Amino acid sequence: MARFNSADMALRGRIGGYSRASKYSPDQLTGAARQGFMARFQPQEEGLSQEERDRRTQAALRAHMAKLARLSAVKRASR
Repeated sequence: MARFNSADMALRGRIGGYSRASKYSPDQLTGAARQGFMARFQPQEEGLSQEERDRRTQAALRAHMAKLARLSAVKRASR
């Protein structure tokens, strides 16, 4: 039975990642995940213009990231 060590597996993973990145654009690799993530922040109200919908989505995303940054800072300060 072949034994794998973690350093060899990490190197194999890195090689695979670089190989895949050389064949596809970042949008192809992560586009669906990015769209799903951004869908969480899109307003559900109807009748909004696309510009207003985009503005509100960006504001909700900024609020979410600011909240995460604050929680991270609080956690670091407690250590």
